[in-house]
Amino acid sequence: MIVEQEYRVKLSEIGQDNKITNKAILSDLEDVGEIHSNIAGYGVLDIPQTHLTWLLLDWRLQVIRRPDYSEKIRVKTWSRHAVKCYAFRDFEISNEQGEIIAVAASKWVLLDTEKEKIVRVSDEVLERYNPEIDKKVFENEQFDKILEPSNFEREINYTVKRADIDVNNHMHNLNYLDLANEALPEDVYIKGDLNNVRISYKKEIKLGDTVKCKYSFEDGKHIVTIKSTDEKITHAIIQLN
Repeated sequence: MIVEQEYRVKLSEIGQDNKITNKAILSDLEDVGEIHSNIAGYGVLDIPQTHLTWLLLDWRLQVIRRPDYSEKIRVKTWSRHAVKCYAFRDFEISNEQGEIIAVAASKWVLLDTEKEKIVRVSDEVLERYNPEIDKKVFENEQFDKILEPSNFEREINYTVKRADIDVNNHMHNLNYLDLANEALPEDVYIKGDLNNVRISYKKEIKLGDTVKCKYSFEDGKHIVTIKSTDEKITHAIIQLN
């Protein structure tokens, strides 16, 4: 099953170049993915009955052409397959002419909200999504591990606010990009959003937590590692280029 939705780029979704931001793109992807889950019967409103919710582990986004303010875009998504505890979802964004202007892939786990435990994605759950097993947007469909840098050029601290929290009482996955932007050097940030994004989520961040956002530049990639203040926990690694 391929689910699609049309969006128009809003004023609140653009940067200084009048083009949609990476955060806004991921927000549209998140929205259409939830539409699919609602159809399948495993959306946010179904949690009280199913006691199941999806947790995001990885994003991979490639922007081919960045949409302008007020431009109409069409976002498509489909579930690909599941392996044990992991489920995979892909996305395509096209313009009004039908040209693909961005693609993305994501990796998820299913959480039992009563037991607070990650569970296997059953055939019954997967079948409700009617997966498109052979349709993928990246030739290499694996989520290669992002290695944590050993050296850092700069860092900032951030204390999580109420506005950062999602329905699972964790920092919303989109807000990790805000932390990455705060950690970027000024000369990198003012150039605008970079077109290739990887986010690997490791450990949830909760209300009131203070985290360190540590910046590195390695092999042509800007890397922001989000860690606890004592640096014993790595919460996420964001890679931009």
